[in-house]
Amino acid sequence: MASAGSGAGESPPPPRSSINSSAPTGSRAAGSLRRSPHRAAAGTRRSGRPPAAAPTRADGREPGGVKDPRASPPHLLQERPGNHLLEVMPTESGSCSTARQAKQKRKSHSLSIRRTNSSEQERTGLPREMLEGQDSKLPSSVRSTLLELFGQIEREFENLYIENLELRREIETLNERLAAEGQAVDGAELSKGQLKTKASHSTSQLSQKLKTTYKASTSKIVSSFKTTTSRAVCQLVKEYIGHRDGIWDVSVARTQPVVLGTASADHTALLWSIETGRCLVKYSGHVGSVNSIKFHPSEQLALTASGDQTAHIWSYAVQLPTPQPVADTTQVCGEDEVECSDKDEPDVDADVSSDCPTIRVPLTSLKSHQGVVIAADWLVGGKQAVTASWDRTANLFDVETAELVHALTGHDQELTHCCTHPTQRLVVTSSRDTTFRLWDFRDPSIHSVNVFQGHTDTVTSAVFTVGDNVVSGSDDRTVKVWDLRNMRSPIATIRTDSAINRINVCVGQKIIALPHDNRQVRLFDMSGVRLARLPRSSRQGHRRMVCCSAWSEDHPLCNLFTCGFDRQAIGWNINIPALLQEK
Repeated sequence: MASAGSGAGESPPPPRSSINSSAPTGSRAAGSLRRSPHRAAAGTRRSGRPPAAAPTRADGREPGGVKDPRASPPHLLQERPGNHLLEVMPTESGSCSTARQAKQKRKSHSLSIRRTNSSEQERTGLPREMLEGQDSKLPSSVRSTLLELFGQIEREFENLYIENLELRREIETLNERLAAEGQAVDGAELSKGQLKTKASHSTSQLSQKLKTTYKASTSKIVSSFKTTTSRAVCQLVKEYIGHRDGIWDVSVARTQPVVLGTASADHTALLWSIETGRCLVKYSGHVGSVNSIKFHPSEQLALTASGDQTAHIWSYAVQLPTPQPVADTTQVCGEDEVECSDKDEPDVDADVSSDCPTIRVPLTSLKSHQGVVIAADWLVGGKQAVTASWDRTANLFDVETAELVHALTGHDQELTHCCTHPTQRLVVTSSRDTTFRLWDFRDPSIHSVNVFQGHTDTVTSAVFTVGDNVVSGSDDRTVKVWDLRNMRSPIATIRTDSAINRINVCVGQKIIALPHDNRQVRLFDMSGVRLARLPRSSRQGHRRMVCCSAWSEDHPLCNLFTCGFDRQAIGWNINIPALLQEK
């Protein structure tokens, strides 16, 4: 706009906006915070005050390219190079030449001020009140609207800036906690001047993930030294394919003939020949998912628990087929693994169980629960059975009469598993309430109960070992070993990177098989030392979560079985002496 203070024919260059039009609105990056694009009115303003110094550039830099740390805050007026705010000194009336000389002097003075940027008023910018008081050709309504919009932009960037500072403080706090946790994990003694901080659960998980990643990155070097002795440690022997849905449980008969049993969500339980992988018997008496299967300790009887709120006892008679040569599927037990899709599941061309005999009616049906029966097991001697249900109770039944002997109450949430001691009248039940309970029926007149608290999430299973130990697994990604004579704290803790399902312990060698949600199966000893990981690749191993594991120590072909939601059970041969030698 033309004014008395601007040169003839001169017009101010167009202002450059300080906001990048391509940047997304609401960007939270610290480097994206820019100042509001307030525009100074071009021209001059007459006042009785001396000329004011021009503001610095909007990006906070000196004309020489050095950033001014005292750059104007976002809410103040910013001046662009070439948009000079000129103030006119009071002048006396005189000739045109005198007025022209005064004009050139004022212009030179303004440019000199902008170059030096020495005025405190320039570093702080002009208040909005001064901006509003300047002369403008814009209508007052348009001008007020613009000022209001710029004010909204200013407040938005101000909020983003404050939020960005808070996020930075939060990141620094988490980094401090992670550093403290790393020192605690490494076992280094903290000096007196160091801060002792208890890391949160999420920080512990991050630390565990970092350690797991580090171990995986160095596993190739370590495994190269073990190739000679590890080649026959973990071998996949047989796959048992025939179910139409995921398999929840797997068990091995304790009497001759030794068969494999599987319980599936397809409402059936199947018995398999371990050597040939053929289906021998199909049980279809349940009308709901079959959640567990256990064999009688001395007779050809099976006990199954189902989502139809019942447990069934049924008899089977099988004749084992002639074994066939087993293909060599040996694979080194290491950390290398080829990822495969969750959709890659075993092909079931036809109903494999359709050709085998089918049992549809149980010998005995155990009924008393008001919810899903999730597990069942035989007490020592096989004259009584215990069931665990989602109705938060466990029931003790007489097998011959099917009568309820005891109702075991006390858990606060649904039960997930139950297990009996191999030689004593002891029962352990696990629950979603993060505890497991030990029930003692050795004295007929006293039925004591002990509560074990140590997990932070659902206890998925708890099993007995020979002696006075119980091993528990949980969704909190840990396995704990307990001494029944001292229940206050576990004697060993195994930390993993995935939730743990139904575990099983090799009684003779005390090796724990851990089935994971992440499709892995790992082997540990009772002291928490990791022994091996079962091989898994695109050609073999489980393709979905592994639900259960079961040892069969005396079988010459397969001594470990696993099942999962990929609809298959797998028989493994674990060379235990070689495994313990590598330890």
